[in-house]
Amino acid sequence: MSRRPKPKLVTLTDAASERVREIMDTKGHGFLRVGVKNGGCAGMEYVMDYADEPAQFDEVVEDNGVKIVVDAKAVLFLLGSVVDYEVTPIHAKFVFRNPNQTDACGCGESVTILPAAAE
Repeated sequence: MSRRPKPKLVTLTDAASERVREIMDTKGHGFLRVGVKNGGCAGMEYVMDYADEPAQFDEVVEDNGVKIVVDAKAVLFLLGSVVDYEVTPIHAKFVFRNPNQTDACGCGESVTILPAAAE
């Protein structure tokens, strides 16, 4: 009996990976770090940073030529997320499309996320 493929933890759109590579090339970091933290009116906020190496329990994923480090505490909250980079006439920003997100505050800065269910 074959196992079903393991879903990718986090993926990047072409626009997001291109922008991350541009920034990383100028800053000299090797990894994009993503995670979540408690905060905001909806309970949680997405966080992004750059890292030179993963921490001890971090998950490492490579997508579109970018090495992504996922904080170990955020794995179940981010499972299946897609990070995009949007440019409009009034903003340019990274956006998380997360299947585990159930709500967001009015300003869009904080979200409610339920951990992915174990199968």
